[in-house]
Amino acid sequence: MNRRKFSFHRLALVAAMCAAVFLGITAVARVAETAAISCESLIGMALSNAKITSAKTVAAGAFVQPGGGGGAGGAGGGANAFRTLPSFCRVEATLTPSSDSDIKIELWLPSTGWNGKFQAVGNGGWAGSIPYPAIAQALAGGFAGAGTDTGHTGNNANFALGHPEKMIDLGYRSIHEMTVQSKVIINALYGSPAKLSYYNGCSQGGRQGLAEAQRYPEDFNGIIAGASAVNQMRMHAARTALNIVVNKDAGSVIPRTKYEMIHNAAVKACDELDGVKDGVIENPTMCKFDYAALLCKGSDAADCLTQGQVESAKAMTSPIKDPKTGKVLFEGHLMVGSELSWATLGGPQPLNLAISGIQNVVFQDRTWDYHNMNFAADLDRAGKSDGGATETNDPNLKKFFDHGGKLLMYHGWSDPQVNPLNSVLYYNDVVKTVGKSKAANSIALFMVPGMNHCSGGPGTDTFDKMQVIQDWVEKGKTPTRIVASHATGGKVDKTRPLCPFGQVAKYNGSGDTNDAANFACKPESMNVR
Repeated sequence: MNRRKFSFHRLALVAAMCAAVFLGITAVARVAETAAISCESLIGMALSNAKITSAKTVAAGAFVQPGGGGGAGGAGGGANAFRTLPSFCRVEATLTPSSDSDIKIELWLPSTGWNGKFQAVGNGGWAGSIPYPAIAQALAGGFAGAGTDTGHTGNNANFALGHPEKMIDLGYRSIHEMTVQSKVIINALYGSPAKLSYYNGCSQGGRQGLAEAQRYPEDFNGIIAGASAVNQMRMHAARTALNIVVNKDAGSVIPRTKYEMIHNAAVKACDELDGVKDGVIENPTMCKFDYAALLCKGSDAADCLTQGQVESAKAMTSPIKDPKTGKVLFEGHLMVGSELSWATLGGPQPLNLAISGIQNVVFQDRTWDYHNMNFAADLDRAGKSDGGATETNDPNLKKFFDHGGKLLMYHGWSDPQVNPLNSVLYYNDVVKTVGKSKAANSIALFMVPGMNHCSGGPGTDTFDKMQVIQDWVEKGKTPTRIVASHATGGKVDKTRPLCPFGQVAKYNGSGDTNDAANFACKPESMNVR
């Protein structure tokens, strides 16, 4: 009798445990269906060094971007980017972690269908505005999404003059503080914390993502960092120095009308190294094309380069050096294949983003004239000018990796603005610092052939980054091949596998050359440090 009673109770206990597990899973699945409190009641919520200024429910498809920002679709979002959004709780807040901080953030929380996850998004340029299209994309994916203006308005560095705390906000503090406060608000609204947190950014946003991994390793489970602008202030000085070199005299200037001719020659020389002719150089580091091959045999002409133009072409794809000693001052440079967009850094004047930074941060003088630049002294000065706020080059990511953090990096080989070697050199330094074994399942770099800055260009520039990072974090699927696509007129006309750094996509020898299924990732040398 006692034995039967014991068995009965044992079965009952097992049944109860199974029921509890089932109910727990169901509760997680339905957590977004019933908020713990109303959206509007968040307005009175107490936060540390932060204040919620607005909390309102936005009906499905009703959001209109403040100030227009490219119409209903927002910048880069397309005409229906906001109109197709589900209903959400829009929270606006101001964060004041320092006496000179005025960080605006927005957190969008799905009214129903929350996937239980948080996604922070990054900025571009000098930031200075809320990245609405990126937040909208996060929301559309079921995430509670957040973005920030990083503490100032305007896509320039004018805010930084006399305000070192605001440079810290831009450099790393704003994203961290936004993340901390967002998690508190999420927990309050849903009555449950976000089970996983992700970050997604490119350019300035890529650098912001690396800053998170370096400085706040517990903030995110997965980070996507594209075209990361590490060593930002030194890079701004290098960009300016390059512009001076390629415009040093009239004979050195390469007319825009020659860009296509130069590009076609480079592609003709190196296009088929991957086994297929498709107008894209798969691995520019192995391209041996010499711009001197285009030297005019006689006078200047549309289909050749003068000696000065040859020197400028080589400068566009070479490290910045001290003109007196030949010492390398900045390792990164553009790659062969980027010629169509050389006007970004090689136009008549330096990039405005760079000049604004040097004037306001490096010299703290808005009258500073770039023509007076001293390469060696000013690049060093630039690198030290913001106290390391935007340097973001610490390769020791052990703490981030130790708690299971995953870092997915990507960069277009044809990026004409943030040189591709920025990502390559940083990735190599991380692997060297933490060791190949730990790096193998913690960090991955995918260089995108033919892609420009963050997107665009003749390469396959579209791929589901968020799905890749989620599969890695949640299912343990280390990315070894990512299928990407290229579209013309909104219609996909080519797919191709993106391969981890150290491998390239090689044609198998049969089948449609526009189909990723007919390519394999194979090891190949990368001629960089």
